[in-house]
Amino acid sequence: MFKAFTLGIEEEYMVMDPTTRELRSHEQKIVEQAHKVIRDQVKAEFHQAVVEVGTQICANIHEAREDVALLRRTITQIAGDLGFSIGASGTHPFSKWEKQMITDHPRYFEIVNEMQDAARSNLIFGLHVHVGMENREMALHIANSVRYFLPHIFALSTNSPFWEGRNTGFKSFRTKVFDKFPRTGIPDYFASIEEYDNYIKLLVKTNCIDNAKKVWWDLRVHPFFNTVEFRICDVPLTIDDTITLAALFQAVCAKIYKLRMQNLNFIIYNRALVNENKWRASRYGIDGNLIDFGKEMEVNTRSLIYELLDFIDDVVDDLGSRDVIRATGHILENGTGADRQLKVYEETKDLVAVTDYIHHQFLKNC
Repeated sequence: MFKAFTLGIEEEYMVMDPTTRELRSHEQKIVEQAHKVIRDQVKAEFHQAVVEVGTQICANIHEAREDVALLRRTITQIAGDLGFSIGASGTHPFSKWEKQMITDHPRYFEIVNEMQDAARSNLIFGLHVHVGMENREMALHIANSVRYFLPHIFALSTNSPFWEGRNTGFKSFRTKVFDKFPRTGIPDYFASIEEYDNYIKLLVKTNCIDNAKKVWWDLRVHPFFNTVEFRICDVPLTIDDTITLAALFQAVCAKIYKLRMQNLNFIIYNRALVNENKWRASRYGIDGNLIDFGKEMEVNTRSLIYELLDFIDDVVDDLGSRDVIRATGHILENGTGADRQLKVYEETKDLVAVTDYIHHQFLKNC
């Protein structure tokens, strides 16, 4: 039933000086060397201290894990040979964005010219998960429904408590940084793929954007591929966290599809309500409360995540992801990346130690 639900995973990594632990421009040397090994699975990003990688189209979550592990090992090896270190966190604990160089590319200069410091300060690192769809109509139907679950899975991903040397009080400050961009956050509901396409055409016609990739929502029907693309998560510390989150996104899509095949649907909630839960997830991670809109009451976030696991339970065996989904419990027990970073800081009072921890977690279980 679920052969169409292929996976593609993109991660953005921090490039650091191994001595100072500051973010450091690699002048695209890592990308140049990695192209020789993994070809187009690596690319430059807006800031020169960032490297982005992407898997091949993976038939299942186990293929995805193998590919992400290969990418993490490859980038680590190349970076080390060039005198850099690598880590994965939604924000760097103490580096200043003002000191970071922009990649020399017309597209990035255009973004800076339009958005100014909103773009220059966008020194963040995310995880994108693509789930394959049979067609764009089904992709939009699923995207409309799964918006409700974005804060639940996002809470599990929170991994950016520090910003420019400060404990921000947020479990994901990355999302607060990105909020300065236009066309971000939870998307609206669209009644049809034609309505969605007309929205994009209007933005292009009125010079808001020149292509649909400049719609940076937390979830979007991809403009060029038959995928639903989840963009809400911080890049995780470890491969285990990345693969667990990807499996959850895939399973939620499969569950909504299964309901559709039974002429059933999940309740559609409006953007304003889902945004309330997103804010709570960014602030508290898995340690706060989310709103259960059906019950119209606050519910412990962990409880709602366990309800989500029950909701998707009847599709995970067909997807072959039960063992991976089970690892959600490890995050709930041991904390998110943000919780683990904060624990190191509480023990050491040293952001350099936090940065070392981020680096040492990068290849864990790879």
